[in-house]
Amino acid sequence: MDAPKVTKESKNKIRVDFERAPLWERIKGKYFSMRFLKGTVYVLFRFILLLGVSFVILYPYISKIADSFKDFYDFQDITVVYISKNPSFQQYATIITENHYFHAMLNTFLISASTALIQTLVCALIGYGLAKFKFRGRGVIFAIVIITMMLPQDLLRLPMQNVFWRFDDTHPIGMFVKWVSGDPDLSIKFGVNSLTGFIPHYILSITGFGFRNGLFIFLLRQFFTGVPDELEESAYMDGCTTFRTFFQIIIPLAIPMLITVFIFSFSWQWTDDFYINTFWLSDFWTSEDSIPLLSSGNFANKVPDSLFSFFGQIHSTKDTGWDAYVGAIGGTTTILIALPLIIAFVFLQGKIVQGIERSGIVG
Repeated sequence: MDAPKVTKESKNKIRVDFERAPLWERIKGKYFSMRFLKGTVYVLFRFILLLGVSFVILYPYISKIADSFKDFYDFQDITVVYISKNPSFQQYATIITENHYFHAMLNTFLISASTALIQTLVCALIGYGLAKFKFRGRGVIFAIVIITMMLPQDLLRLPMQNVFWRFDDTHPIGMFVKWVSGDPDLSIKFGVNSLTGFIPHYILSITGFGFRNGLFIFLLRQFFTGVPDELEESAYMDGCTTFRTFFQIIIPLAIPMLITVFIFSFSWQWTDDFYINTFWLSDFWTSEDSIPLLSSGNFANKVPDSLFSFFGQIHSTKDTGWDAYVGAIGGTTTILIALPLIIAFVFLQGKIVQGIERSGIVG
């Protein structure tokens, strides 16, 4: 037998009767019911679970931030856990001045922005071709793009070194490097000379094999697949060429997606140490005239001279706290490296979400 339907008039009558009931009866019916108890338990359980997961995720960051404001003597005091007794900006000040933070940030910005711009344009062209042009082998090429997303980076280190470290005067790229540098006696080993160290980054970006290019091609291909073919057909009927249609009609539609790809490429290049360690000789970073980069060893792993000379003397006679202090300096360096990206993410997170939504990956 079907249950009787609750009409709108019945609901109104129940609400009126509830409002006319005594205060105690209303409180008991609203807050001492089994439904309210189940809802309260569920909300508390969800809050405690999310709080615990958030703490586990955020604890390393909270610990690094707290250690970055500690003095050396705080690490010798066992009563100091998180809050410093003598908070100071000594770590930040010395790292910024002695490790040439702003110079390294400018160099990192230039290499990251330029490679990200090249990658965005090249990946857009490749993604558009895979999405809109039907040719033999298109599926194989797209499968190769997907495979490049699965390959571990360490698997590519040795082949890349063999390609970029063994140029001679007869190699076209080797002759091009000598011409760009203006030094006929230049040893063609990327990383020995400051100018040639960046060339592999640009070669890989221009040829579509740059950092995370497989992912960027996939995202853009998914976006261009959703663009109606009628737009291109109308442009062709008006006499537009393929490239004019791409740059004047398709690109303006893809601005949110292109911004997302640019942000991803810029962020990964900003914190990259794989290509830095692959293309640059390790002993180059120990020289005084080396180019400072945020992801390189001469910035990230260097203890400022003033801190080392002063507290190192104490370390020679009293070991307590020195290793923890060196670890805190490394954490402070990490904070300074990530700080520009955090600020950028705060202002650009809406663009990132919008681009991912328009890529067609999420529903």
